[in-house]
Amino acid sequence: MSPPAITGPLPLLPLRGAIILPGATQPVDLGRSSPAMQAVRAAQDRARGGAGRVIAVLLRDTSAATPDLDQLYPVAVACEVVQVLAGTPGRTSVTLRGLSRVRVHDIYPERDYQIAEFDPAAEIVHEPTLAYALAGALQDLVKQHDGLQPTASKSKARAQAQATILAERSPSLIADLSAAHVELDGDERLAIQQEVDVVARLRKVIELLSHRTNVLQVKRDLDRYVREHLSKHEHDALLRHKLKAIQHELGESEGEAEERALQDLERRLQAAELPPDVRAAADRELGRLRRMNPQSSEATTCRTWLEWIADLPWSPATMTADKLDMGAARALLEENHYGLQKVKKRVLEYLCVRKLAPDKRGPILCLVGPPGVGKTSLGRSIADALGRRYVRISLGGIRDDAEIRGHRRTYIGALPGRFIQAMKRAGSKNPVIVLDEIDKLVGANLRGDPASALLEALDPEQNTAFHDHYLGVDYDLSKVIFLCTANDLGTIPGVLRDRLEIIQLTGYTIEEKLEIARRHLLPKQRQENGLSAVAVEVPEDVLLTLATQYTRESGVRNLERELASLLRDVAMQIAEGKQPGLVVGADEALRILGPPRYYDELAAKEPSPGLVTGLGWTPTGGTILFVEATLTRGTGHLRLTGKLGEVMKESAQAALSLVRSRGAELGADAAVVRDLMKHYDVHIHFPAGAVPKDGPSAGIAISTALVSLFSRRPARVDVAMTGEITLRGQVLPVGGIREKVLAAHRAGIRDVILPDRNRKDEPEIPEAARADMRLHYVKHIREVLEAVLLPTEDAEAAAE
Repeated sequence: MSPPAITGPLPLLPLRGAIILPGATQPVDLGRSSPAMQAVRAAQDRARGGAGRVIAVLLRDTSAATPDLDQLYPVAVACEVVQVLAGTPGRTSVTLRGLSRVRVHDIYPERDYQIAEFDPAAEIVHEPTLAYALAGALQDLVKQHDGLQPTASKSKARAQAQATILAERSPSLIADLSAAHVELDGDERLAIQQEVDVVARLRKVIELLSHRTNVLQVKRDLDRYVREHLSKHEHDALLRHKLKAIQHELGESEGEAEERALQDLERRLQAAELPPDVRAAADRELGRLRRMNPQSSEATTCRTWLEWIADLPWSPATMTADKLDMGAARALLEENHYGLQKVKKRVLEYLCVRKLAPDKRGPILCLVGPPGVGKTSLGRSIADALGRRYVRISLGGIRDDAEIRGHRRTYIGALPGRFIQAMKRAGSKNPVIVLDEIDKLVGANLRGDPASALLEALDPEQNTAFHDHYLGVDYDLSKVIFLCTANDLGTIPGVLRDRLEIIQLTGYTIEEKLEIARRHLLPKQRQENGLSAVAVEVPEDVLLTLATQYTRESGVRNLERELASLLRDVAMQIAEGKQPGLVVGADEALRILGPPRYYDELAAKEPSPGLVTGLGWTPTGGTILFVEATLTRGTGHLRLTGKLGEVMKESAQAALSLVRSRGAELGADAAVVRDLMKHYDVHIHFPAGAVPKDGPSAGIAISTALVSLFSRRPARVDVAMTGEITLRGQVLPVGGIREKVLAAHRAGIRDVILPDRNRKDEPEIPEAARADMRLHYVKHIREVLEAVLLPTEDAEAAAE
């Protein structure tokens, strides 16, 4: 069969690994938007319903996206596009069938791909008789090769391919089909593709196929011999005999190698200065190991246990000396952490006590706050200030107490628990261990009691003899300084919370975020993005825009991500040889980051009866909550929407009862309220309905919304409020004042109503926020209504 006549030009399909041979069909994996895939689509468009054709050629330089002519191998293959299927995400599987060899003599670009000018690669046949003889021998060799294949490797497709080869009469195609049929490596297949001399190509394929046939024959003979003459015991004995021969060639015997390993292990155990009970257990296990077969699984388990014992820090000599230079510690905290004055003061107090009473067991500090406020980095700063090793243990996702206490050695794949692993990593008996996300030790699928297991390690009364199930001996954790972090104090198990000293990290003001960005985030991201030597600056107004319009969080993690996006764009321009501006302005930020993600939520709100701005607390910081109330036809029922918890539903019930019983006193006509409640239902809605909301702090906001609705008096939406309500109108204190006031400040609200009994929390609010806001303290709901409700005739003016 002669090769089909191919006329050009045709789209060029550059390949980086796949080598296609004429007559063979092969799938190729291509990127969905790559130039190679564009060439395939162009070939299909040219065919107009028929089979598209491309010129497939292997690249010399696989990094070239659009290759030059000298980057291509001289011989290419004209191919027919058989099938195009969607592959893995972002990839496409294209099945190609090789037609004939060609030589590309010119390429030029065409939109998103390249076009190849080519000539047929004339195949050389000096001795036709020899070529046909070699082709017949190759067909016999293919039949012999397939007959030696294991039964599992034989398939219907392989049988059809063999039948095609045996039925072929062209020596050239017999060589190509046979090379495609046998598993060859890339260099071997490439050599066959590039060979245009048919006789030389047949000789190469015969040589490669003969080698693989001989390997299969030897393997089959060996397998048959083993099955017929060797039992499992004899097989193991043979392997041991070979191992001894190898060791003899290396100049060592099996016994000598094993004895040297045991001696080394014994020296390590001696150097570890083990406690007497641990020393006795280790000697006992070492004696058992000497009597065991080194190849047994029990010996492996015993040796692994002894290595863990040898690697752990037992001796006081492994302890690092505390530096405890208070001046250096203060400077380190100021350098690494901006703001957080109360937190840094408590950390310095902790370090001072350690200096004066190094042998006393101090409290276990637990840093609680939203993500991105610096809890984990504070733990590292404490370790640096003390000069101790630092290890972090992430507790998120732990569902089994064996991850704390370890697995018993009888289980396959047993390991010590997280604490013992951390001590091995530290290599010191007195590291600082940060237990990250201690509030995540909750859930419905817990096995055992991880919280109680954690308590044994943390409690100073118990951790002098912490018992890990894998070790089976007690380990002293009393010299370790434990620090915990959490996002939500409420989900920390009670038995743990009782042992912790809670330090709240609530969040940063806008001014603090800008200062942190200037001092820490911008220099760090310059270095991370390779711009240390480039004086790239981000102006103050752009930083303010990032902090207010692109992020809205208590911490600075997202702010750092947005800064990184700006600097990555500058780095990309420099890498491409461009000269970007060294000041990233507002227009550049808009181009890189896109339109702002957050806007002034109050700008879209106009004073309206039944609409009030409240404040709430979440584990990620404070937030503003809009309370909407309206009337619908009904019989006086209360309807609540917005994914509310039980506590907030009860607050709404209490607020409605207050307004119905004391409506006249609060400014709503009692007769009107009674009449409306006969014919209408009250619907109270909290927008952002997919976000769970619960807690007692929305009582006065709901009451104000109801009075505003029944009296038809609009409420000021630029005044936010928080506080619980009683059935007699008293305003009760609530928690999370600092977070809620900061949330109002971030949203542009400057008037906040708080319960009078929360005056004590005012010092917790940052000075910058207090100076920019007016805090109104109230005792009764009447004071709230006087400050918030507007006369009906003033609604339009207030909206303006």
